[in-house]
Amino acid sequence: MNYEIKKDIKMASRKAFGQALVSLGETFDKIVVLDADLSKSTMSYDFSKKYPQRFFQMGIAEANMLGVASGLALSGYIPFACSFACFITGRFDQIKMSVAYSGANVRVVGTHCGIGIGEDGYSQQGLEDIALMRSLPTMEVFQPSDDIETHKIMQYLCTSRTPAYLRLTRQDLVRVHDESYTFKPGLFSQLRSGNDISIFASGGTLFNALEAADQLAKTGIKARVYNASSIKPVDHKAIFEAANQTKMLFSIEDHNIIGGLGGAIAESLSSMGTPTKLIRLGIQDEFGESGTPESLYEKHGLSSGQLYKTILGKLH
Repeated sequence: MNYEIKKDIKMASRKAFGQALVSLGETFDKIVVLDADLSKSTMSYDFSKKYPQRFFQMGIAEANMLGVASGLALSGYIPFACSFACFITGRFDQIKMSVAYSGANVRVVGTHCGIGIGEDGYSQQGLEDIALMRSLPTMEVFQPSDDIETHKIMQYLCTSRTPAYLRLTRQDLVRVHDESYTFKPGLFSQLRSGNDISIFASGGTLFNALEAADQLAKTGIKARVYNASSIKPVDHKAIFEAANQTKMLFSIEDHNIIGGLGGAIAESLSSMGTPTKLIRLGIQDEFGESGTPESLYEKHGLSSGQLYKTILGKLH
């Protein structure tokens, strides 16, 4: 389905997350929120003002926060434990044992993901978080691509009963869906049709992927574009169809290409017996750095212009 892109409507997925928390908090009285001294950055601050008895400021103590969140989950609550992606997934042992191994339906929320956060530099950039969270049994991994999808995923997280990791951006995302969009775990939404190549992207890279596809169309190359917001479970059917119906696959992500979306697609392809080639575009096993989001996307090949050039070059 080709949704009409609203270029004038932009919102960071962390902001949409904060809005969804407040609106869903009224419907789901078991929602509780824990934050590690970053509530104004993770956008859980508004929830703390509307529902102060259900908000817990844990200080700079993410490991303890995850343990408390697990206890709340096992007691029947729906906890959202929030921090920057690099900080909260850096407490991998606590997530592994207290959340995943315990089967506690904690929603681990990592904001400020990828090089898209810009000038704060590598110490603040979550570039390995998907790889870590994907490796855990029972853990689902989602990365919304605009404000509408963020709200839809949040609705799902309030009714599901399994641990989940929600990856959110600091930078604004162009709206690429409309209200008719339905989120389902394990399914990719197809935003562009085409039978030449397939592109898989999510989060901060999806709009650039769509723009690159539009540029490719002007050269006669029809690119099929998938919003791969459900990174675990992954959409094996969509990958199988793309591998059998198009000539080459591309994954695009603001994350290390090792263990991220591209890794998930490669793992899926390996069991299909198809010779279709996959090109993984993202952070090429490097550390991040400081710079404007735009300059970093340009340097690491994630801007729409660089994606267009790279994809075109791989086809010729």
